[in-house]
Amino acid sequence: MNDEQPILIVEDEPKLAALMRDYLEAAGYTTLCLDNGLHVVPAVRAHEPKLVLLDLMLPGRDGMQLCQDLRGFSAVPIIMITARVEEVDRLLGLELGADDYICKPFSPREVVARVKAILRRSPQLLDTSAPRLLIDEARYQASLDGITLDLTPLELRLLNTFARAAGRVFSRDQLLDHIYSDHRVVTDRTVDSHIRNLRRKLEQVCPGETPIESLYGVGYRFQLAEKQPHA
Repeated sequence: MNDEQPILIVEDEPKLAALMRDYLEAAGYTTLCLDNGLHVVPAVRAHEPKLVLLDLMLPGRDGMQLCQDLRGFSAVPIIMITARVEEVDRLLGLELGADDYICKPFSPREVVARVKAILRRSPQLLDTSAPRLLIDEARYQASLDGITLDLTPLELRLLNTFARAAGRVFSRDQLLDHIYSDHRVVTDRTVDSHIRNLRRKLEQVCPGETPIESLYGVGYRFQLAEKQPHA
């Protein structure tokens, strides 16, 4: 039995699911296919897939609901698959917590390319044996690589939001909703100032790295690479 984490394909069109499976397995990935939305959450908990290809229209429970369900307990990369062009703006805005989307009809080679791209940029946030980033919400304290970060309470909430969903892209509005719980009226550029200050403080501790990445016209993504052991 292969113990490698699979790519989970959730698609109720048998021919399309088989096509994606064949191309992904030819590229060297292990796959697991499901055709009903009700089976997805138990499968993710049981198999801990490295990525989920999630169709929007499914029997049992639709892809939008499932994406929200998965984001409640997992940071697994999710690529949404949709034939509903009117949903693209919502998916691209990542309101659901998806990492990417693909519109039907598509080339199976495109699917493989998207999967490879997502997995290249989505290493685990933390090495559980030696975590780089530690956040103590109760004490409003955080440290990176053993060095205490001098953060304001708002910067700590911002970092915590990023760290809980490493690799996910957040829009400015989404970040503002997280860091201002009273939903005060502020401009979306306010978050840029907080991001700039937080980025500077992180890069002082890990020079040469860019933990917070800007995606023009979309938002920001946080990705902290695993610390490489010394030779």
